[in-house]
Amino acid sequence: MNISNAPCPRCAHDIPCPARSNIELLPSVPHHSTHAHSSPGPTLFTWAILILLVWLPLPLGSNRDWAISLFLVLIGLLAVIKAATRLRAPLQQTRSPALPRTAWLPLALLCAAQLWVFAQWAFNLSADSGETFRYLMLGIGYTLLYCLVLMEFNSRKKLTLLLMVLVISGTLQAFYGSLIRLSGSEWVLFGPRSDYGARGVATSGTFLNRNHLAGYLEMTIACGVGLMLAQRKGEHITLVGILELLLSNKFLLRLALAIMVIALVLTQSRMGNTGFFTSLLIIGGLFVLITREHRLRNGLILASLIAIDVLIVSQYFGLEKLRDRIVETRFEDVVVEGEVILKENVDRDDVARYVMVQFLERPFIGFGAGTFETTFQKYPGPEIGKDFDHAHNDYLQFVTEFGLIGALPLALFALLSLSHALRAMWNRRSYYRSGVGFGAAMAILALLIHSIADFNLQIPANAATFITLCAVAILAKEHRGPGRSEG
Repeated sequence: MNISNAPCPRCAHDIPCPARSNIELLPSVPHHSTHAHSSPGPTLFTWAILILLVWLPLPLGSNRDWAISLFLVLIGLLAVIKAATRLRAPLQQTRSPALPRTAWLPLALLCAAQLWVFAQWAFNLSADSGETFRYLMLGIGYTLLYCLVLMEFNSRKKLTLLLMVLVISGTLQAFYGSLIRLSGSEWVLFGPRSDYGARGVATSGTFLNRNHLAGYLEMTIACGVGLMLAQRKGEHITLVGILELLLSNKFLLRLALAIMVIALVLTQSRMGNTGFFTSLLIIGGLFVLITREHRLRNGLILASLIAIDVLIVSQYFGLEKLRDRIVETRFEDVVVEGEVILKENVDRDDVARYVMVQFLERPFIGFGAGTFETTFQKYPGPEIGKDFDHAHNDYLQFVTEFGLIGALPLALFALLSLSHALRAMWNRRSYYRSGVGFGAAMAILALLIHSIADFNLQIPANAATFITLCAVAILAKEHRGPGRSEG
């Protein structure tokens, strides 16, 4: 047996250690003198957080007052339990930092945004104090969730479990949404589908809006791709290895990815599919370029996802309809010889122009978090024939509501999280860390692209999942690997 090709037992690296052959010739020394026992498995508290993450998409994306209240109560209760547990822990355990050192700056940015929303509410800077208070509570809930994920899923066992649960949740959403779409039903779990969910045409899962299901699937598919890359091995590519990769030990994960891609296509969400494929190509291209070792193998993994799931499987589930919907998108009327022959069928660009007019009135302090629906209605011209409760552009909505003072910390938080995910992906010493970093980077980038023409970050389930993956971006590099101490 070539022992130099196996993972080194005395370091945190997953890649075969070249010095292992020398290490094995040394006298046997108990490793417990330098390393603590392996990380503990999931506890009841761990499962409580996971169940909450799976629950959030079910009641219409938690985009109802009662669902938001339930989320805030549960996340507050979990935070209190975690704080009490840490206070009661032995002194040697409490001396260890509660959060990774690299997480403090993103957390500070997240807290800065919540402090600004508090100032908008407390000092009457908001046009609707009630909605701003609701957004303040949601922001605090997201911040607590960010901290809890960083504190609870800081070992490899738990981090893998978190990603697996998100993949399972996405697969269940995809399966349910596809079943409802193909059966012709017009009901979701908590009532009838909305007209904007494209009744009888596209699937929206347990969300009211198909674009929000697409946003959720973008993130869960990325988690699955990250897990698949994290589980890859260091052997050279062989025909047997390719067959094993595609069909055997990762068959359930590959099946879950196929189901989620099918559902993503069935949503017929233009920006959802654009965000997913663009992030896959960008992050996948970077990943193949920077990983010199087994570059062909890594390229085949990503190519198989595109070839099998997209070009083959999705052809039977509406890929042509999605293509036609993208091609037929018109942002302005088609005029021939002074006569309109085709009218525009997208008004989001018109809305964006009027949102910019509103933003320029109060560019720094904003109109107040959550106030878009009540403040925007006086700005649109006659060509906007309906009310808009959201800007259909998260960036414009955040700067209009939060102002530059509050929106800038949120933008820096997202970009900093993306940079941490990319740094983990560039880790050449650990296949696992680079794979998880890939998944987090792809998920964050996909939703950032989708946010150009939608409002996924205004939906509690998607915002909470996004925050969770921003924490995963930190944990991808900072978690405790197998055999490392608990400190």
